[in-house]
Amino acid sequence: MRIRAFPICLLLLAFLVPLTTAQNAEQPAYLNPSLAPEKRAADLVHRMTVEEKVSQLTNDSRAVPRLNVPDYDWWSEALHGVAQPGVTEYPQPVALAATFDNDKVQRMARFIGIEGRIKHEEGMKDGHSDIFQGLDFWAPNINIFRDPRWGRGQETYGEDPFLTARMGVAYVKGLQGDDPKYYLAISTPKHYAVHSGPETTRHFADVKVSKHDELDTYLPAFRATVTEAKAGSVMCAYNSINGQPACVNEFLLQDQLRGKWNFQGYVVSDCEAIINIYRDHKFTKTQAEASALAVQRGMDNECVDFGKQKDDHDYRPYFDAYKQGILKESEIDTALVRLFTARMKLGMFDPPEMVPYSKIDPKELESAEHRELARTLANESMVLLKNDGTLPLKKSGLKIAVIGPLAEQTRYLLGNYNGTPSHTVSVLEGLRAEFPDAQITFERGTQFLDQNGEAVPSRALTTEDGKPGLKADFSTGEFFGDKIPLTSAQASNVDFTNKDIPQAAAGKFPLNVEWSGFLTASETGRYSLGVRALGNAAIVEVDGKPLAREWLDGQHVQTAVGHIHLEQGKKIAIKVRYSIRQAGPMQAQLIWSKFDPTPNPAAVTAAKNADVVIAVLGITSDLEGEEMPVSEEGFNGGDRTSLDLPKPEQQLLESISAAGKPVVLVLSNGSALSVNWAQQHANAILEGWYPGEEGGTAIAQTLSGKNNPAGRLPVTFYTGTEQLPPFEDYAMKGRTYRYFEGKPLYPFGYGLSYTTFSYRDLALPKAPLNAGDPVTAQVTVTNTGKVEGDEVAQLYLSFPNIAGAPLRALRGFRRIHLKAGESQTIKFELKDRDLSMVNEAGDPIIAEGEYSVSVGGGQPDTGAPTVSGKFQIQGTKKLPE
Repeated sequence: MRIRAFPICLLLLAFLVPLTTAQNAEQPAYLNPSLAPEKRAADLVHRMTVEEKVSQLTNDSRAVPRLNVPDYDWWSEALHGVAQPGVTEYPQPVALAATFDNDKVQRMARFIGIEGRIKHEEGMKDGHSDIFQGLDFWAPNINIFRDPRWGRGQETYGEDPFLTARMGVAYVKGLQGDDPKYYLAISTPKHYAVHSGPETTRHFADVKVSKHDELDTYLPAFRATVTEAKAGSVMCAYNSINGQPACVNEFLLQDQLRGKWNFQGYVVSDCEAIINIYRDHKFTKTQAEASALAVQRGMDNECVDFGKQKDDHDYRPYFDAYKQGILKESEIDTALVRLFTARMKLGMFDPPEMVPYSKIDPKELESAEHRELARTLANESMVLLKNDGTLPLKKSGLKIAVIGPLAEQTRYLLGNYNGTPSHTVSVLEGLRAEFPDAQITFERGTQFLDQNGEAVPSRALTTEDGKPGLKADFSTGEFFGDKIPLTSAQASNVDFTNKDIPQAAAGKFPLNVEWSGFLTASETGRYSLGVRALGNAAIVEVDGKPLAREWLDGQHVQTAVGHIHLEQGKKIAIKVRYSIRQAGPMQAQLIWSKFDPTPNPAAVTAAKNADVVIAVLGITSDLEGEEMPVSEEGFNGGDRTSLDLPKPEQQLLESISAAGKPVVLVLSNGSALSVNWAQQHANAILEGWYPGEEGGTAIAQTLSGKNNPAGRLPVTFYTGTEQLPPFEDYAMKGRTYRYFEGKPLYPFGYGLSYTTFSYRDLALPKAPLNAGDPVTAQVTVTNTGKVEGDEVAQLYLSFPNIAGAPLRALRGFRRIHLKAGESQTIKFELKDRDLSMVNEAGDPIIAEGEYSVSVGGGQPDTGAPTVSGKFQIQGTKKLPE
């Protein structure tokens, strides 16, 4: 009997097919990259026990070893650069808004995503995810900067919903990338919604706001980032809105976000916002009820704690709610499917070779291209507020007096919610590089904002039992979480380095040290008192209240001080808290100095001997920011009570101006300043913001004329708080350029140049249009000056006389570059939502009637060059919310 020979390939195939089929059968669906992310996520979730499921509902999501699910901390920040050391740091968002350049903001966000991926890979080398090492970035902040007193307004894109939406969409698109399968990173627009101060009441305030103001002002940017940019997540806020906390707010989460906007991503809470529901808003009777209600209303991940947790306290309320029968497993599943869908889209469950973003070259971190964009954006953010011809300065032969402590500091340039670049250019460094042939003299001029100090001596410190020095307690654990005591020791003072670690605390990280005791001054007076440290966090408390704090970058020595009155011989209770998360150089030093805010005569002398004075003055994110321990006149808890320059700086400005030399004021700030005196007396004023790592270069290049300024104000500069409604009132009447009827110091959209521009030949539809038809506006812009430069063409729309309509509204902008004498014709396409307004009842409509259009370098009737026209719409069209 003859046996037929089979080809070897068929024999192998016969063997491999059943083997492959068996392998596919064994592979769980959630590990199959060919399936839809939602299907994979659902498969994974359904394999979990209830306790495993609830352990995923907080930012410190636990590992599930039996399913090979690694732990993951969802808390990462990237407001204007990844919040890590060794990254590129771009201008603060309010400065980015001043560029009116959403294309470069989108490019910046992509670079941030790239650096975030590199940092994520670095952090995951041990297989675990720590805080700030994830790929879910809680940015951008697209709250509306409705009131300049709000300390966190610096984090936003200003006061206008349209500009904020365009910047927000650009950021989200850039950060999330354009791959059809995988996210570069996930962007989280925040804080949803109607959230913009005061900081002192944000955990319990119930904001009353009309539907008109919600749909007209507070929600449009969120809607755009969700419906247009497809943001992967959204963060809900602390405050209540019309009686319901934001993270359980039916109108915001269900009616708008997941209903009318069809949001498919996940919602993360602001940190402690779910605890606020029960503890502060008293909206539920128990924490378990608050946690359950948040999940049921659409919140998926709760930010609870900073860093790794040792027990189950953070997710226990969800498990309690399940056991009490007030939270269904199916409701938990809904949240988890959203969360794991996000992780699938980040490529966390796929082989690295399948994920295009896993191949990023680590050399792109702080690359020359990224740093160059930081400089370009800083240059574009510069807003020239006043110039009598003093600027630009000639490059050689000048004697320049640089006055103000901020001129030599770099910390202020980075704003808040920032990472730390390897090198930041101070204003003084920038000026010396840009004016190499000038004679530059520097004087701080005032101790206000000066952070110098000497170590507090042992003789001024005593322990509770009267011994010299302080008690030092060492522990391990999270700075704001549970700590495990290690040992205690007697310290002569706070001047701590690695050599001072006791054996019992050696190698234990995170390491915390707390010095406590009493401070006694030998002289009565006002003091600067604070900490100089290298690590991750440092706080000085006096009589149980924080006086100074600094979130440290782990790579640079940083300083924070507050001001306090001390009486000779009178003891005050003092506590210094210091933390470092991992092995490395350590330093903590308690410092002080006598505080005298009056102008230093040396600054006046320098001004008299100079050809021109450059005064670098303003405020910093150590004065304005998030829930801050600030004890300065004009500030409260991170917010501002005055819009004026702080008095010591105003006195310094007046004293150096009296020297009779030209004065150029360079402003440092993240919010509007009422520099009324300076507008009358200074020769030039440059708005410098918090301009990022290349800020000193940008300011110097603008003063020299190498950079022709074209930034525009994204916020109104009022003459003072008397022009504003109460801070606690969230109604938009009388606020921002759209509803303010007074005369501001500088209007929204304002900014000068070293050249001039003209606008002509505005072309608009001549025949009436039907509601819903698009409108095209075309205009020609000419550089009529002698130097090349950028111009920001702004289109403002005024609506038919219908209740609810703003005075005018920005509905288009273009940043263009023109050589001297050059012209360019630009076109604006206005679609449905661009043409719409919100009526008094809260309905978005395209109204019937006559519309006025103004296109120019600023708002109409503000001195900016403009050209105007009108068009007609017949019929009315209601738009979807």
